[in-house]
Amino acid sequence: MASDTHPVTHMARMLRRIASLALCMGTWVAMAQEMPQRFAGQSLYLPIYSHLYHGDVNPRTGKPSETLVSTHVSIRNTDPAAGLKIVSARYYNTDGKLLREFLPKPQAIPPLGTYELYVPRSDSSGGSGANFIIDWIADKPINPPLVEALHADIREARTLLFVTTARPIQTR
Repeated sequence: MASDTHPVTHMARMLRRIASLALCMGTWVAMAQEMPQRFAGQSLYLPIYSHLYHGDVNPRTGKPSETLVSTHVSIRNTDPAAGLKIVSARYYNTDGKLLREFLPKPQAIPPLGTYELYVPRSDSSGGSGANFIIDWIADKPINPPLVEALHADIREARTLLFVTTARPIQTR
C-alpha cells in the first residue's frame, strides 16, 4: 500500500484540514465579534447621579451624608464616515418624572464628532437615581455612538470622579 493512501496518513491529512478550517472559522468569528453592530437609530438609557449618599446614617436626620456632583455628558459619534442626529435628551429624576428636555432642537454630530451636555452641581433635582434618555437617528445604519457621563466633585482636599455608560433600550 502506498504511503499517501495509508489510512493513518489519510487520517492525519484530514485532521490537518479540519484544524486549518477550525482556525479560519475562529478567525472569522473573532473578526465578526470585533465589528460593531450598525443601527439607524436607538434610544439610550444613561444613569446620572446628581448626588451620592455615603457614610453612616445620621441618627438625627435618619439620612446618610450626601455629596452633590456635576455631570458632563459626552455623546461621541464613533462612525468615521457618517453623521448622526441627536433627536432628544430627556432628563428624568429618581421617581421617573421628566424634568426637562436638554435639546431645544435636534443636534447633528459629524463623523467622529462629539456633542456635550452639562448638569451643574447646583442642580440636585435629579436625585441619586436620575437618568437621561437620549434618542439618536441616522440616514443609514452606522456605528452606534459612545455615550458616557463623567461625574465630578473636585475640592481642595479630595477629588471624586466616575463614569457611567449608556446602554440601548430600543433600536430602530
